[in-house]
Amino acid sequence: MRSFRIGSVFGIPIKLDLTFLLVLPLFAYLIGNRVEAIADLMNATLGADLAIGPLTTGATPWVVGTAAAVGLFVGVVLHELGHSVVAMRYGYPIDSITLWIFGGIAALSEMPEDWKQELQIAIAGPVVSVLVGIGSAIGFLLFPSGYAAPRFVLGYLALMNVSLAAFNLLPGFPMDGGRVLRALLARKRPYARATQIAAEVGKAFALLLGLFGLFTFQLLLIGIAFFIYIGASSEAQQVVMKATFQNVTVRDIMTPWDSLRTIEAGDSVATLIQRMFEERHTGYPVLEDGTLVGLVTLEDAREVAAVERDAYRVEEIMTRELVTISPEADAMEALQTMQETGVGRLLVTDYHDDLVGLITRTDLMTAFDIIQKSGSSSPTRRPGTAD
Repeated sequence: MRSFRIGSVFGIPIKLDLTFLLVLPLFAYLIGNRVEAIADLMNATLGADLAIGPLTTGATPWVVGTAAAVGLFVGVVLHELGHSVVAMRYGYPIDSITLWIFGGIAALSEMPEDWKQELQIAIAGPVVSVLVGIGSAIGFLLFPSGYAAPRFVLGYLALMNVSLAAFNLLPGFPMDGGRVLRALLARKRPYARATQIAAEVGKAFALLLGLFGLFTFQLLLIGIAFFIYIGASSEAQQVVMKATFQNVTVRDIMTPWDSLRTIEAGDSVATLIQRMFEERHTGYPVLEDGTLVGLVTLEDAREVAAVERDAYRVEEIMTRELVTISPEADAMEALQTMQETGVGRLLVTDYHDDLVGLITRTDLMTAFDIIQKSGSSSPTRRPGTAD
């Protein structure tokens, strides 16, 4: 998500995603356009006794619509702060809280695997939403009946915050309810297995929600269903991979130095292309007098026109800002580093910064497949397959 920071609460950066700048005016318009219908509903179901006339004259519908939309997203921030404060209490830092098209996301640096901690973190958000709803309802009751606009906004926020809490507690992993389900499942099961079950339930819920949104022509529900389905699949995969790679290090998977193909900084790009074709490799560590100085990939070589490849040296196109990792690092850490930096291979260096190997995303996926199919969590070290 492309976002920018607007402030911080309890040291947690609060960010707005660009999609939020689209959805906030949309919500304000939708609420303002339906002020009369919403007020009628509140009067019929809650006995709100809202005067419709003052709410529908002049610019009032758009003022109350904007106020209600802003208040709704303030409630979302408070909801995410509920998760965040409890998470920080257990020692899990929060990278940020981001408002976007589907609400808010609190980005935990790490998810707890203790079921009691996850249960309390997951339930904290809906609890805060209910409290915000109760507070809004009290404000609604305290305002004199002559103040139709603020009473409408407070009544709307009371209903929506309680509804937000209820919706989030549905078993749509990775929503709050799905995390509650995983926490309860993890009481008697391994964390990875509990995640798989919760993810399957979440995906089934997402399909039902998507079908409901499709038949009722509600695009927002379809979008939420898609987000839940993708989120459930992604987190389940991450947790299973973490469990699979437990006690597996980069050294176990990497292509070691004695099996590693390298190229010299002074070689031509034409020579590089020829070696890539012959050896079926798409990336090489670059050495100069035996010292690691860079990394060159097929993407780098493609930047040079075919007629100029004899004239260009590898050192002119290689990447000098190297992403490295220790051979003793966890295999999962290597995968996360690749995802965060957007690279497909990591140079493995020792504490002297000497090159000792190379690990690629293909190495990690192959190792994952072998461990999964063999059922062994401690495979013997094998040569990598640097590509």
